[in-house]
Amino acid sequence: MARAGLTADRLTQAAAALADEVGLDKVTVSALARSFGVKDASLYSHIKNLADLRTRVAVLAAREFADRLSAAVAGRAGGDALRAFGHAYRSFALEHPGRYEANQLRLDPAVIAGSPGHLRNIETTGAVLRGYGLTEPDLTDAVRLLRSTFHGWISVEAANGFAHPRDVETSWERALDALDLLLSTWPSRG
Repeated sequence: MARAGLTADRLTQAAAALADEVGLDKVTVSALARSFGVKDASLYSHIKNLADLRTRVAVLAAREFADRLSAAVAGRAGGDALRAFGHAYRSFALEHPGRYEANQLRLDPAVIAGSPGHLRNIETTGAVLRGYGLTEPDLTDAVRLLRSTFHGWISVEAANGFAHPRDVETSWERALDALDLLLSTWPSRG
């Protein structure tokens, strides 16, 4: 019999919160069960296994990330949209490091196809870049540039890797300015 009050959604929310607190790699079925004061077996009525739990957290994180990104860029275009997108991307990652990590997981394509959050993230990123007049295959190249630039920045910042006395916020703004300039003058190769 399933423990009263436990649901897959409640477990997913708790796992996401735990991931933000201790890191996604430390989220286990046992750790989650302990947080609810139950035995591991009680959770298996609601989740299949650890992989299922992490997939659920990734889908939740993608939805929350999509909400943040789409709200930030609504009604904006070009450099204004890019800056809003970048700020929303970075703030989500720094505020929710475990969810952000879950959002980076490689998932089964069928999961992504059924995840509104993942689809909205793809659409929002594409919309920001189409504001620069980019089409395929340049659009894919630009998406990869943005994702790797933002992810790299966030990884260094989260590890306290910006030790130089120059203000990090100023450097971030300059990076966004440089990306805006690059995207505005993107060399199309067809």
